[in-house]
Amino acid sequence: MIPNQRDKFDMPEDVAYLNCAFMSPLMHSVVKAAEAGVAFKQNPWTYSGPDFFTYSEEYRGLAAQLINAPTDNIAIIPSASYGLQIAANNLPLSKGGEVLVIEDQFPSNIYPWQEKAKVCGGNIHTVMRPDDHDWTKAVLGGIGKNTEILALPATHWADGGYLDLEVIGDVARNVGAALVLDLTQSLGAMPFDIAKVRPDYMVAAGYKWLMGPYSLGFLYMDSKWLEGAPLEHNWMNRAGSEVFSRLVDYQDGFQAGARRFDMGEKSNPAQLMSASAALTQVLDWGVENIGKTLGARNRIIAGNARQLGLTVQPNKFRSPHYLGFGFPNGIPKGLAETLAAQNIFVSIRGSSVRVTPHLYNTGEDIERLMDVLRGEGK
Repeated sequence: MIPNQRDKFDMPEDVAYLNCAFMSPLMHSVVKAAEAGVAFKQNPWTYSGPDFFTYSEEYRGLAAQLINAPTDNIAIIPSASYGLQIAANNLPLSKGGEVLVIEDQFPSNIYPWQEKAKVCGGNIHTVMRPDDHDWTKAVLGGIGKNTEILALPATHWADGGYLDLEVIGDVARNVGAALVLDLTQSLGAMPFDIAKVRPDYMVAAGYKWLMGPYSLGFLYMDSKWLEGAPLEHNWMNRAGSEVFSRLVDYQDGFQAGARRFDMGEKSNPAQLMSASAALTQVLDWGVENIGKTLGARNRIIAGNARQLGLTVQPNKFRSPHYLGFGFPNGIPKGLAETLAAQNIFVSIRGSSVRVTPHLYNTGEDIERLMDVLRGEGK
């Protein structure tokens, strides 16, 4: 179990920020790294040609370490949607073929598949929310003879519903379907091992549970897709781009592995250095340790919420780091505003009040939230 880490953040005592699934705060070390990166632009004579590659490779290596993947299979992307569009552009879909998604899935992992289905004559098959809360069983039951792509999360973004990706991955491979994962709402808080799940593509934005800056994330792709078409053709993705004096010796070849899929202007030192600092801390804590620590606390919070008559996903069907509270008569009007007025921050997502604490939260933060939900804080 990891002790409280609030001292690593700029978080006043009267702020109960229970909203990591919306956006994590930045640690002092991450801000310091960002400032060092900005200083390169302030004094550009201190930033050399090799630096365009040094910091991106450091970040790539840390991302690979986080998911137990080869470094060459990691691309640097600005957003989850960017990586998902690469997957959609390169995966085949036949006429009448189906892309399987789940109900109320985050739109970044819906729109690319809707557009692909239009072009290819395929279909979107939506697995509806199961009454028994078992998303894994529901997804497995939704796989049919026409399923060609499964586009899924590990954690439902609204209420924390859990999908067992190892089980789903095994079945997907057995039926010859591709597996595409958006792990933005779980990576960094739940362990994930590429070697165990074996997806075709996996993306994660870095500004939530990876504790990093906005507009930077990474894409993993299986080696069989490394020769695919990038989303853009920028100078840095091409072979030999390290030699600035020969950039106009235009190349047909690309950088090794997934680097051909890197976004343009990836070499922003402020972003890369801060994201690397964040990943370094996450790895130092240990994702398994983070998950166990958050899970233990959230089981207590879930129990308290149920005592108040609120509904919460059953623990065995809920991602440990995630809570979604449902109210018998719907979410009380103005609840989010009432909480915010007392410096208590959560999210409203659909019919759930989403509560997502992290290692910086204290018992007092949780008690303040429960006081309001009991009606004592109004």
